[in-house]
Amino acid sequence: MKPAPMRKRFSAPREETSMNFLKTTLASSVVFAALCNAAMAAEDKIKVGVLHSLSGTMAISETTLKDTMLMLIEQQNAKGGLLGKQLEAVVVDPASDWPLFAEKARELLTVHEVDVIFGNWTSVSRKSVLPVIEELNGLLFYPVQYEGEESSKNVFYTGAAPNQQAIPATDYFLEELGVEKFALLGTDYVYPRTTNNILESYLKQKGIAEADIFVNYTPFGHSDWSKIVADVVALGADGKKVGVISTINGDANIGFYKELAAAGISADDIPVVAFSVGEEELAGLDTSNLVGHLAAWNYFQSAESDVNAEFVKSWKATMGEERVTNDPMEAHYIGFNMWVNAATEAGSTDVDAVRAKMYGQEFPNLTGGTAVMLPNHHLTKPVLIGEIQADGQFDIISQTAEVPGDAWTDFLPESAVLMSDWKELGCGMYNTETKTCVQTLSNY
Repeated sequence: MKPAPMRKRFSAPREETSMNFLKTTLASSVVFAALCNAAMAAEDKIKVGVLHSLSGTMAISETTLKDTMLMLIEQQNAKGGLLGKQLEAVVVDPASDWPLFAEKARELLTVHEVDVIFGNWTSVSRKSVLPVIEELNGLLFYPVQYEGEESSKNVFYTGAAPNQQAIPATDYFLEELGVEKFALLGTDYVYPRTTNNILESYLKQKGIAEADIFVNYTPFGHSDWSKIVADVVALGADGKKVGVISTINGDANIGFYKELAAAGISADDIPVVAFSVGEEELAGLDTSNLVGHLAAWNYFQSAESDVNAEFVKSWKATMGEERVTNDPMEAHYIGFNMWVNAATEAGSTDVDAVRAKMYGQEFPNLTGGTAVMLPNHHLTKPVLIGEIQADGQFDIISQTAEVPGDAWTDFLPESAVLMSDWKELGCGMYNTETKTCVQTLSNY
């Protein structure tokens, strides 16, 4: 038997093998270089988290704040960025879902590794985020009026505290409009409930009887206002002047004001002063029947100052002539620029380093004054009362000098003895009677 013929082995020429090796090595080098360049590019960016609802019931208010941050970041980059690096906005959508705010805040800090977060509108969303921010030592700039009764070393509250909005608005009703009965209408969450708790106490101290204070809460997105408006009208059946203080949030305002108009109620009959209705919310309403109703803020687009004229011009040039400005936008404008200046002074975006440089920061507000950051993480702010005009803008009918924000109200006994001082005392909840500091998360 013949042995099987041997098969001849063929191999690529040595030159071809060398060429393939070179190609493979070169390709690997290109990929490695690309990864290195991507990593270096990431290191050359300072990431700014933007945590605002772009969908859901609060999108009517919060989308504009996202747009504001994008404009501010673009303007800062045009100036050369910060610390020799460009700023990069990292935008997430918590979708008006309060637990999701916490998840998105954690994502911003741990996945995207942002240096700072600008965000939230409702207090329930802020309360959701707070434990995450404190656990991970993040930094949050919160731009909306709120109920106070909170102080965190990881949050700068650039919106109004109650003594910068709710109390002055109530005084205006009492002293200027002669209101004798009060309807406190709010959305059912922490901000309206705490604010109205403060206002009830304040009104009683001012001599308003408990029977002359009507309090009602409705869910987010509430639409059927007929009974509530009827109850408000009935409050004045004895001829006493009734006023509505509104802490209604989001798109529920649309149904509320429509029902007022359907009931034939004018501002002369029952004036409404709102704390969460500004130019952006009015842009979606037929304002013809709202003329004369009021809002209390710390800024209106109609403020007459050179710096505001420039801000409004830049906003409209960037976003469109039909877009309006509002109070929380100004709060982001002030907070963002203070953060930039603090980081510049610190030479770093490290949270602890920036915090130390935030105290005493000054920056021009849009009404012609100066905002100052206090050791309690609140700003000095003027208080403005605006009257709704047919074009959806506000006629400013009252304005104060800058008022220092107070983290703890003077009108609740348990809070009147507390103060916040993160600069000298390192405490957000210092009891002035016992000279002790309580720094437990559950108390904030």
